[in-house]
Amino acid sequence: MSTAFNGFSQQGLNFLQQVRIENDKEWFEANRQVYDQELLTPFRALVEALSATMLAIDPQFETRPAIGKTLSRIHRDTRFSHDKSRYRSRMWLTFKRPSKDWKDAPVYFFELGPDLLRYGLGYYSANKQTMDLFRHTLHRQPELFLEVAECCRAPFELVGESYKRPLVKEQNPEIATWYNRKSFAVMATDLHVEKLFSPTLVDELAKGFQRLEPLYHWLMRVETLKQVDPADL
Repeated sequence: MSTAFNGFSQQGLNFLQQVRIENDKEWFEANRQVYDQELLTPFRALVEALSATMLAIDPQFETRPAIGKTLSRIHRDTRFSHDKSRYRSRMWLTFKRPSKDWKDAPVYFFELGPDLLRYGLGYYSANKQTMDLFRHTLHRQPELFLEVAECCRAPFELVGESYKRPLVKEQNPEIATWYNRKSFAVMATDLHVEKLFSPTLVDELAKGFQRLEPLYHWLMRVETLKQVDPADL
């Protein structure tokens, strides 16, 4: 039985703040009920509340409100990390097509921490092939892309590491800021965490995700190019 999204709570944010300090299994297990009720339950409800909107954008989106499907894990994999913290102090949801290579594909996301929320669209970590194909689309249709990029204006901002040297000389600056990224995301960041406590968060996220739809479909064009023989590009 689904539960209506009524907002997150200060208790949930306090839990994430405390995770940064405690971060051990004994403390987590003693406070698991707070995690389940104040974070995991509203996150599941939020996914369900947004699912119809997201399926209208892409009917192939994964929308099951489960950890490992649309919801992040709070447990960190520390095997290959210098940071041996057992638990994360932030949580997020994603809407994406099921894929083994999801880090290299377009992903809608919403994330919260003890002191902020952010949401948007982009790549977790696009590889060079993906970005080369993205640059190919910019080179072929720069003016059309700039029309699409209008959806990315405030409150959204383009983030992601850029090459130190421009890849193309004397390029239109509006194109260059996209063209020179190693990977990127478009996101809105908000420090007004009281927004998290209201059911109206659903409307804000739905409108923001819908606004970014033109960019999502452009990035899905890049995905289709991965199936094309490079000689045909």
